[in-house]
Amino acid sequence: MRTLVAITGMILLAACATVGPAAYGPADSKGFGYEETKVESDRYRVTYRGSGGMSPEQVEDYALLRAAELAVANGYDWFRVVGRDVSGEERGGVGIGVGAGGGSFGRRSGVGVGVSSGLGTVGGRDYFTVRMEVLLGEGEPPEDGQYYDARDIMDTIGARIGA
Repeated sequence: MRTLVAITGMILLAACATVGPAAYGPADSKGFGYEETKVESDRYRVTYRGSGGMSPEQVEDYALLRAAELAVANGYDWFRVVGRDVSGEERGGVGIGVGAGGGSFGRRSGVGVGVSSGLGTVGGRDYFTVRMEVLLGEGEPPEDGQYYDARDIMDTIGARIGA
């Protein structure tokens, strides 16, 4: 019984081990980071997959930063987000449950009845992905104010994360 308790404790401890957010950059071998697809000369789809420990706001900031970098690298001044999707999923952790059952002993036979209940997951982490389609522009920005200044995004978000 002590062995079972010790093993369960080690599993729970391992499940709760914290893994910090991945550094900003292109997608790594695990898929965390940014990817982009050029749709038209002035339009991109940008995806940022955050690692465990990153809030949805942080993942969205990283996607905006990548869009700003693409705008500046291609000679544009500003960009507009024309489509956006934020999704999340829980991964990892240990499922916890309780169960009870019956059986037979010795020469007597019996009918077994089992009952179980799942109590949930312990130690799972949330992973967020932001997908956005951006339209790049140069010169005077739109008068409606629905745009991001590429250099300002690079200065503010880039400075905050050290990119």
